[in-house]
Amino acid sequence: MTEHLLYGVTLTMIAGLMSGNCMLPMKFTRSWKWENVWLIFSVVSLLVLPWALAVVLVDHLLDIYRGLGMGRLAVPLLLGAGWGVAQILFGISVKRLGLGVAYAIIVGLGAVLGTLVPLLLQQNASAIGHAAYYIFSGVIIMVAGMFFTAWGGQIREHGSSVAANTPSRQGYAAAILLALICGIMAPMLNYSFAFGQDIAKEAIRLGVTAVHAGYAVWPIALAGGFIPNIAYCFYLLSKNGTWQSFRLPGQDFFWSSLMGILWMGAFALYGMSASYLGAFGTSIGWGLFQIFMIMTATLSGVLAGEWRKAPGWAITLLGVGLTCLTGATILLALGNR
Repeated sequence: MTEHLLYGVTLTMIAGLMSGNCMLPMKFTRSWKWENVWLIFSVVSLLVLPWALAVVLVDHLLDIYRGLGMGRLAVPLLLGAGWGVAQILFGISVKRLGLGVAYAIIVGLGAVLGTLVPLLLQQNASAIGHAAYYIFSGVIIMVAGMFFTAWGGQIREHGSSVAANTPSRQGYAAAILLALICGIMAPMLNYSFAFGQDIAKEAIRLGVTAVHAGYAVWPIALAGGFIPNIAYCFYLLSKNGTWQSFRLPGQDFFWSSLMGILWMGAFALYGMSASYLGAFGTSIGWGLFQIFMIMTATLSGVLAGEWRKAPGWAITLLGVGLTCLTGATILLALGNR
């Protein structure tokens, strides 16, 4: 394993750790509803931090954008907007299908497409050739790991309030279709970063280091995602009459902001890791990011006691899933040598 590859995998691992725990602070909010928390989270993670990091770390930021023009900025912006819609659909899917089924469909499909689409569209066959065996084997084992982990989670949830709220037979097909649409749109944030590399290249041309150039992409990519998230929050705040909850922020503002810091921090590190992972950074890096995120979120649940009363079969499936994810990590890393 080369030094750059080691840096890339390590940064991706830290990013997965942060992303896997970024929703944890929501458990500590007291007086705010979901829409209050999500509004502050969205403002911090999708607007304030991306611009703050870009302004501090990328010289000539506005010159970069002016040099590219709106035509070349539109692609990452629109792809980011598609991801923003997927964020909303994810919440709806979890509510209708339960976390286990929704997570398996959405995260599994998003991980596969987010890994393979940039790889196949940005690299020619000769560039992929020698690494194809490791990459495709890693993706297959990654999907298996996600499936077994989600299956174990679904067994653990059986009989809980989440499982009790799953739709009737008549609405189940529609709920599955919604989850599939969400899974297809979920990796659009990675597409936005991968196909927005013209921005990073322009930054490098103007003297920005390759490690920092990715920070110029995030303000544009996340601006697209900001719009649907904020619109949905405004809709819920007005519908539920929860604007008044902002009058008593207490510690809820802190926890909501911390969610945003962890989430954006994770993607900032992922962007840096992509530069160390080389030509396959935005494809293999995405797969590794998803693996570490799922492993972190799952192990955090174990440490929090969520699996204490789970059936033995569920724990076995969890162990198989985590083993598969570990194997997939090794294969994807080998594919990037």
